[in-house]
Amino acid sequence: MTEQTSPESLTDAAHSKTDSAWPLACNLEPRLVSRGRWQTTQWMLHGFSLTPEAQSQYVATLHLYRDERTDYRFNLSSQAPKLFLVAEDPIEDQPLKIVQLSASQAVASRYMDSDYLVLSADMPLPVQAWMEAYIGRHGELLEIRRKKREGAGRSCGN
Repeated sequence: MTEQTSPESLTDAAHSKTDSAWPLACNLEPRLVSRGRWQTTQWMLHGFSLTPEAQSQYVATLHLYRDERTDYRFNLSSQAPKLFLVAEDPIEDQPLKIVQLSASQAVASRYMDSDYLVLSADMPLPVQAWMEAYIGRHGELLEIRRKKREGAGRSCGN
């Protein structure tokens, strides 16, 4: 899980970037939307700032994990690579509570199935290059298929 960093702990966010973790400021905006007689808050993710500042309200750290390299490659090879911000479904007039920032579509879809709010925005080019370097250092994760037993699979129909 990703912790939501308080602005006080971000004295110099550029120094906290590592080979597998990068804190990013999330540009989030609450918007009032009318549906019939009811009004509800809809959150919009407008992108990311690569160097969070002390006044950044929403900061999440993108962590890369070796067992998700296949997901990262799939995302990076798409037409428009995305980052996925997972947050708890907000209560009325409360700030958004960030749960995780991920580059894996599989992780995001698991959270969507669990009634979390999942927002996506285009992945900044420097983050794409950083992820490519991570995959280059740790290699591609190859799917290993087990050999089938002889006779398993089709019935002979006798």
